[in-house]
Amino acid sequence: MNSPSVTVGIVGATGAVGQELLQLLRDRGFPLKSLRLFASARSAGRTVTCAGKTYPIEEARPGVFAGVDLAFFAAGGSVTRALAPDAVRAGCLVIDKSSHYRMEPDVPLVIPEINPGELRRHRGIIANPNCSTAVTLMALWPLHQAFGLRRYFAATYQSVSGTGAEAIRELEEQVQGHVRGAAAQPKVYPYPIAFNLIPQVDSFGPNGYTGEETKMMLESRKIMGLPGLRVSATTVRVPVVRAHSVAVNAEFERPVTVEAARAAIAAFAGAELVDDPAQRRYPTPLEFSRKVKCGVGRIRLDTALDNGLALWVSGDNLWKGAALNAVQNAELMVREGLLRPAGA
Repeated sequence: MNSPSVTVGIVGATGAVGQELLQLLRDRGFPLKSLRLFASARSAGRTVTCAGKTYPIEEARPGVFAGVDLAFFAAGGSVTRALAPDAVRAGCLVIDKSSHYRMEPDVPLVIPEINPGELRRHRGIIANPNCSTAVTLMALWPLHQAFGLRRYFAATYQSVSGTGAEAIRELEEQVQGHVRGAAAQPKVYPYPIAFNLIPQVDSFGPNGYTGEETKMMLESRKIMGLPGLRVSATTVRVPVVRAHSVAVNAEFERPVTVEAARAAIAAFAGAELVDDPAQRRYPTPLEFSRKVKCGVGRIRLDTALDNGLALWVSGDNLWKGAALNAVQNAELMVREGLLRPAGA
């Protein structure tokens, strides 16, 4: 990327998404002038090595963002709430993974393949979408452009990495314990996750929907520019380490065909068409872990909805659902001259 070099910070650098951000910035050749890593006070003083270079961990606290042009926040809503305004006051652009600012009217919520123009109206903070929303919309956006989306129903199959490193360890320990005949001892989740499904992601609201399910509805409306879009989702945690999958049933304004739907998916920059029933070809979480695009398949006419399609999508929750989407937004900002280093 032939662009001015940028001083970048990662808040939450020791977490799963922070580690992915660090690797992606290096692997994708982001124009780094320097890189600073921030985490909690208990991690301060440690070091992280990437691509043969060692970086010290600094404490994430007010006053540390002077001279940082861009900060990726990947440490949760409470950290964003406490530190993002301070970063903005220091002249730093914040790209935030948490849900804290997503539904604020003056904060762009951006998937670059869908609504890149929203980046131009930022006031110092850009929000990253929920992981399930991002993966789902990689399938629905091109279909919306082709047929006009009216409503959709979704059931998610969400990997444990969406909860964090402790959840990955819990799944691994429970699988190993099962082999030994030991009883599972759930700590991260309310039930054992190994060989099980848990139909709860996030806490329940008064209407019986979880926070994750509500996010999918509200964020889809904002990102797609469809304030009246009707969405009903059921989010489920599954014993998969990485990459989320979603079963989607969608109804459209105009008549649909499987052939036209496949063509729309194949032509879209954010999706890879993997749809050959005769050869048993469809996306799986293993296949789409650490992939830039999300896989879409099992496309068929819906038998319960008018102008409806049923489909399946798999995508990496730590990449397109978090770190990669944030980096892609930053890359676009640099290319468009919307992010320039101090003094440039």
